[in-house]
Amino acid sequence: MDAHIDAGSQGAARTAASRLLSATDIWSGAPSPPPAIEPAPVSPPAPIAVAPPPRRVEVEAVAQPVGIRQPSRSWPPKKLSLALQGGGTFAAFTWGVLERLLEQPDIEIDAISGASAGAINALLLACGLAEGGREAARGRLNRFWVRLMHEASFRSLMLVGGFSPAGSSVAFGPTLRSGQFDPFDLDPLRQALSRDIDFSALRDPRCPKLLIAATRIRDGQQQIFRNEAITADVALASTCPPLVHCAVEIDGEAYWDGGFGGNPPLVKLVQESATADLLLVQVTPSRDSYVPITLAAIDRRLDQIAANAALNAELAAIAWAQSQTAPSLRLSTISAEDSVDGLAQRSFTDLGRGFIRALHRSGREAAERWLGQGASGADARHALPAAEAALA
Repeated sequence: MDAHIDAGSQGAARTAASRLLSATDIWSGAPSPPPAIEPAPVSPPAPIAVAPPPRRVEVEAVAQPVGIRQPSRSWPPKKLSLALQGGGTFAAFTWGVLERLLEQPDIEIDAISGASAGAINALLLACGLAEGGREAARGRLNRFWVRLMHEASFRSLMLVGGFSPAGSSVAFGPTLRSGQFDPFDLDPLRQALSRDIDFSALRDPRCPKLLIAATRIRDGQQQIFRNEAITADVALASTCPPLVHCAVEIDGEAYWDGGFGGNPPLVKLVQESATADLLLVQVTPSRDSYVPITLAAIDRRLDQIAANAALNAELAAIAWAQSQTAPSLRLSTISAEDSVDGLAQRSFTDLGRGFIRALHRSGREAAERWLGQGASGADARHALPAAEAALA
């Protein structure tokens, strides 16, 4: 009987077995009935009809549940949380990814985190889902990016944080940075965002949970804004390039681009997500085989390194947490640099229609591959398990 008991439950099995063996001893050791009361028909069945059933009950009660193994989760996942990286016009790749995911009717979006252009994509997606479901979300994303392509203006780039935090070529001097004068008035930017995003819809119960990042200037810490606190000013703060326009003030605090502190916020998303399936959409290249020598190339590479530094730290933190707990988190990545050749050599201020359309198309194709690869094909670099309890 012990051979049928799972090794991990031997203690419990011994306890159950001891009780059942004691019961069996009581039955088998009971005094025989008096011979006058039909000994022949009654005493032979006693050891056969009474003693064996406890053994069968013991094996079924202990061994069967231990032998059941948790089945693998289905693919594609039924519920998914998204982490959307910012990166100027490179975020058109995310537009394509989201568009393809919205065509998958059995995937529910639970929570979305984002910074900079990733925050804009997150807000467009969430607003559309709250107002009219998948088709409305696809429509909002499409209208925003098509308008961005056709306007192709300096202000368009400001809407998606499309300026270098490291480069010096777009600095406008201490007067602009002090906030005393802003030649690129923020009011038109607020109006443009409000045209595409209904911020009141973000507080609708049907809206996914949102975690939008901005960087608090006072102490350099990441500030996460959730649905009830998200306004046009929050969106502007998350996409605020410090060398281009003055800081955005919210409740007495000044903020810059959210990409400095978390691009996108990942650990917070893990903590607050109600699902164990997370997808990171990474648009800023992490790899470059060339050593830059010109000022523009050096600035570009510094931007890429800075944009991924916070993300790499959060991925390492999740990997460490996973090693301390039971595995359950399924985190996978769709990376733009894996789908777009030479992306590290391109500028995320490029508003060319052909380039943005190519990014969008590549995002759709990458999402299609991700959906079709199955659970075992999730990106091995970021398939980091963690405790499901941590997601509560």
